[in-house]
Amino acid sequence: MSLLAQIAIFLAAAVVAIPLFRRFRLGSVLGYLTAGIVIGPHCLGLIGRADATLHIAEFGIVLLMFVIGLELQPSRLWVLRKPIFGLGTAQVALTTGAIAAAAYAGLGLPWRSALVIGFGLSMSSTALALQLLAERGRLNSQAGRSAFSILLFQDIAVLPALALLPLLAASATRPTAPYAPWLAVKWLAALASVAVGGRYVLRPMLRIVARTRVTEAFTAAGLLVVIGTSLLVSQVGLSMSLGAFLAGVLLADSEFRHELEASIEPFKGLLLGLFFITVGMSANLQLVRERALTLIAATLGFMLIKVAVLWSIGRLSGHTAPASRALAFSLPAGGEFAFVLFGLAAALGIVPGPTAEFLVLCVTASMISSPLLLALHDALYKPAPQDDRPFDTPSEAYPKVIIAGFGRFGQIVGRILRARRIPFTALEASQSQVDFLRRFGSQVFYGDASRLELLRAAHADQAKVFVLAIDDVEASVRTAEVVSRHFPDLAIFARARNRQHAFRLMDLGVRYQVRETYGSSLEMSTRVLEALGLSTAAAAETAQRFRLHDEQVLLRQQAVKDDETKLIQSGREAAEQLLHLFESDADERPRVNGP
Repeated sequence: MSLLAQIAIFLAAAVVAIPLFRRFRLGSVLGYLTAGIVIGPHCLGLIGRADATLHIAEFGIVLLMFVIGLELQPSRLWVLRKPIFGLGTAQVALTTGAIAAAAYAGLGLPWRSALVIGFGLSMSSTALALQLLAERGRLNSQAGRSAFSILLFQDIAVLPALALLPLLAASATRPTAPYAPWLAVKWLAALASVAVGGRYVLRPMLRIVARTRVTEAFTAAGLLVVIGTSLLVSQVGLSMSLGAFLAGVLLADSEFRHELEASIEPFKGLLLGLFFITVGMSANLQLVRERALTLIAATLGFMLIKVAVLWSIGRLSGHTAPASRALAFSLPAGGEFAFVLFGLAAALGIVPGPTAEFLVLCVTASMISSPLLLALHDALYKPAPQDDRPFDTPSEAYPKVIIAGFGRFGQIVGRILRARRIPFTALEASQSQVDFLRRFGSQVFYGDASRLELLRAAHADQAKVFVLAIDDVEASVRTAEVVSRHFPDLAIFARARNRQHAFRLMDLGVRYQVRETYGSSLEMSTRVLEALGLSTAAAAETAQRFRLHDEQVLLRQQAVKDDETKLIQSGREAAEQLLHLFESDADERPRVNGP
């Protein structure tokens, strides 16, 4: 079968399954998994082998880890250190110990095999869990924050796990003396290369590409960063996902964070969907039929252990009963890391091959049943009330104000907000401007604010105010259109270059717009009137009357803005009305001191 035909089958399966499963609130992940089972070699056989596809699909996990790293600024990691290393350590240690003890005592496996099995099954699927929580709007709940912290610790724990695996294998044959130090040196060298390269190579490279203002080139640069760092760490035996995660963390404080996330997001979504389809295709239905009861018992067994551990640490850490229960039902499934871990363990002789294959099937079954289990939880229990407390992050993580365009106009708005200690996210499309402002300590991010992906990466859905301060008229109108269409609850305060620009913004429903020289012109007029002898109060009232009159004229002229003749006539009538308005009050005429 040709590659094009396979792509068509994958897309058709996703198009049919996803709307159907979302319709019944079962989640898109379960739809992907089911679609994979149906088209896989053990059902309809539309796709013969899943191995080749899995290598491509696993890149979706790599992209996911890179995006997660982008969201984790060092300051945010420091704030989250207690839930990450408290809840995360407790979950991994207790679950690993309980499952390893059951495998060692109950099944009679060697302690090395039991330890690897316990750790592999203690992991949860980051992609699956975050997707399910996001679909239900629970990422910002108490249980959602704790689940995210535990998942993050599990991702970090991948490094010692990968270090442990070859050492466990080597301990069986005893050639560890020269091996372990050399392996540690290689790992440290690779990680140091990623850290140094992220600061002194990646950022300068991205600045050069950004100056071209070619979106495709920046997207290609973003993908190159992910692939390059992943390949670098994989050459020394570390996980490609770990390399991508480190690269994301290193760029989390850079001006390219939002733009990179926006560029990677479409590829991440497609490849993650392909990954879940491939997992479903890999399910060995023949083995399911042969060992159905054993498979069900093993899957339920390790999932119940994880549920019990998660519920216990939730209660002990001060979570409410509903939040602890929601946490327990959010992370019972195995994770995609188990596929890699059990495969490597089998190749190194730590876990027998048939056992590894059976465990992979158990993890697949748990990933398929996890959305159903969460749906059952929602049916049996009313969802816990939304936790309105702020997320356990620095205030800069999700600011309520976004400023698009950080030139001379946007900078003044930003300086006033900063003076009042109101955090904001500033987006600027000029890389040279970003470089210049960052020298003065301004937190500005490079990116085109008219791109929907960038606005979502900047969390526009959580913001309250959008300051549209872009200098270019066409870019300003394009951005206003995107924001008003996709974020209707976001209040837009727009800068207009002139009356025609204001008319176009008003057509898009932007109720509040300020012509850039309008306020300064009124202020200058007030000062001129004072210099000519008018009192300060009278001069201010004159400017205020003019402002109110002009705003009414602006609304009338919007209807005839495309008819030049009517627009000119409207301007003349407005001038006459304004003249009569001030002539009707002789006391407010300026008294000029002269000869």
